[in-house]
Amino acid sequence: MKENQDIKNSPIIVKLPILISLTLAGGILVGATFFGGHNKMAGVTKGFNKYREVLSLVETSYVDSVNTDTLVDYSIKKMLEKLDPHTSYFSADEAALAKAPLEAGFDGIGIEFNVFNDTVYIVSALPNGPSSSAGIKSGDKIIKVNGASLTGPKVTNAFIYSKLRGQRGSEVKLDILPYGEKTLKTFNVTRDRIPSYSVSAGYMIDNQTGYIKIDRFSETTYDEFKNTLSDLKNANMKRLVLDLRGNPGGYKDRAEKIVDELLGGEKLIVYTDGKGTQYDSQTFTKRDGIFEKGALTLIVDEGSASAAEIVAGALQDNDRALIVGRRSFGKGLVQMPVNLSDGSELRLTISRYYTPSGRSIQKPYTLGKEDEYEKDYDQRSKSGEFYSADSIKFNEKLKYRTVGGRTVYGGGGITPDVFIPRDTTMFTKYLYELLGKNIIREYALDYANDNRKALEKMTFKDFNKLFVITDAMLSDMQKLARRSDVKLRENDFNRSKPYIKTQIKAYIARNIWQNKGKNGLNNEYFQVMAQMDETLQKSLTYIDKAEKMARGELVETISHNSRKQ
Repeated sequence: MKENQDIKNSPIIVKLPILISLTLAGGILVGATFFGGHNKMAGVTKGFNKYREVLSLVETSYVDSVNTDTLVDYSIKKMLEKLDPHTSYFSADEAALAKAPLEAGFDGIGIEFNVFNDTVYIVSALPNGPSSSAGIKSGDKIIKVNGASLTGPKVTNAFIYSKLRGQRGSEVKLDILPYGEKTLKTFNVTRDRIPSYSVSAGYMIDNQTGYIKIDRFSETTYDEFKNTLSDLKNANMKRLVLDLRGNPGGYKDRAEKIVDELLGGEKLIVYTDGKGTQYDSQTFTKRDGIFEKGALTLIVDEGSASAAEIVAGALQDNDRALIVGRRSFGKGLVQMPVNLSDGSELRLTISRYYTPSGRSIQKPYTLGKEDEYEKDYDQRSKSGEFYSADSIKFNEKLKYRTVGGRTVYGGGGITPDVFIPRDTTMFTKYLYELLGKNIIREYALDYANDNRKALEKMTFKDFNKLFVITDAMLSDMQKLARRSDVKLRENDFNRSKPYIKTQIKAYIARNIWQNKGKNGLNNEYFQVMAQMDETLQKSLTYIDKAEKMARGELVETISHNSRKQ
């Protein structure tokens, strides 16, 4: 690892906690040999004995009955609040839910659903999946599952998942009201493994430019990315836009492998630094990647975190990609998952991520003041950081150099090379009400089902070029909104009209052309929405800078232009 000898961070050392996990029968001490020696454990043993004594007294002598498991879970969570913002504890049920988005799939019936007016509508049934094979189609309503009603205000996403998901091979009885019919039909569906995808789009913007969007870094992300990248390269892609907006992170090694496909030579990707050397590591590129040359633009925003920031930091510090958008989240603490005996999980911070130039990705925080940490988003908005490059401030004490000699700054998150402000002009209260009640999506589903035969005669290319959302269609959508108690706000509607029209069209395209052998890619939706994506459109105007960077030229960035303090 090569560090800049003149400019470097002084890492903040966070004392690691020892988890005390208690059960009704007594106490289990986790980590005596794992985290430290005898002397360090003396204080922990004293504290453990005190805690066990209090818990025993509550159990045996407190005036009312208590749920000791609940008390233990609560006390662990409150203890961890005194540490960094990302050390956390999950009960067994919470741990299962937290892991689900990163797993390769789940056992279920293979549908995508939409809750509209307290009723579950099927948006799509996975081709060749359990529901599709049973004859269930988009637009159908699920009324009951194994006799339990799936209508009414109690129908939340969590409730629906609890009823539809289950062990592979198990059977579930569905009472379905088919689209356009008035008589219930019963379907017996056998649950199966349903694949989960994390690369949501991968298509050619033009005859040279490819676009890939990664939603998270899950078990299958690298394979999905590699396959998509290969397809685009075979389509004569010369330059790539990689979109990591809103990506909360996930598996570190998947992020590193993706960097390795884009960055040539033996280059440092990321390193970690913890207490002592036990959790210190360095990761370098080591294979011949698919797209190591050619212009590369990477889009990030305030929702890009953790593993997404590893990718952005590695490509920026090695002068491989032009980073555009807004400053990323700033989550640079490494958590180690520790599975506890009752199925619960501790995610313990053991080290920090650093970019190749030596920047800590983690934004500042004060121990035990999680509320302040969580207000960072609001502070960025109030300071104008989302809207103006002039609002971005740099700390001269945290100055670093990229491999090519460009100036970059630490202080939390990855600051882009090119700033693109948020565009909120079309986001009105009326639009938020439509989105909150799934009005636009439901209208588009109905329209697609009513006009499916005519739409399927078109190619998506012709649809995207020629199909127009008419005023009559907007009027029908407004009627649907009024039936759902969303009152028309004329001024809001006029402001939001271009966005509403585009999203209706995008959802129609999704309902007609998605899932036709494309491994979970939602290209049609994103291609339609691209015309309203101000950040994407502006990023394409900076392709020339990305091309200069790909040729090894030094390009001007906001780090060189902005006022500093």
